[in-house]
Amino acid sequence: QVQLVESGGGLVQPGGSLRLSCATSGSIFNHNAMGWYRQAPGKVRELVATMTNGGSTYYADSVKGRFTISRDNAGNTVYLQMNSLKPEDTAVYYCNIIGTTLWGQGTQVTVSS
Repeated sequence: QVQLVESGGGLVQPGGSLRLSCATSGSIFNHNAMGWYRQAPGKVRELVATMTNGGSTYYADSVKGRFTISRDNAGNTVYLQMNSLKPEDTAVYYCNIIGTTLWGQGTQVTVSS
């Protein structure tokens, strides 16, 4: 059974940085695009960034220039480097295998002074 395991969330001050990780099984990872989503309290889940297995990326306008998605194919892991964090980035962050209903458990990111 495919599992996605996120880690790296936490409490950070505005302007700070965090790096999220999502580990999954290789057979799926090597053939699918991966994505990061987030859901803030009372809001719908929104797409943050995606990366294909060929390296093409997409970013939501709200994070463009601040967040970077990357993947380690050998380690079956996708990352989200988040810089210049803002309070409005506070949310539970989830990784997803694009085109599937497979989700991780989420990792909480809180940006607050």
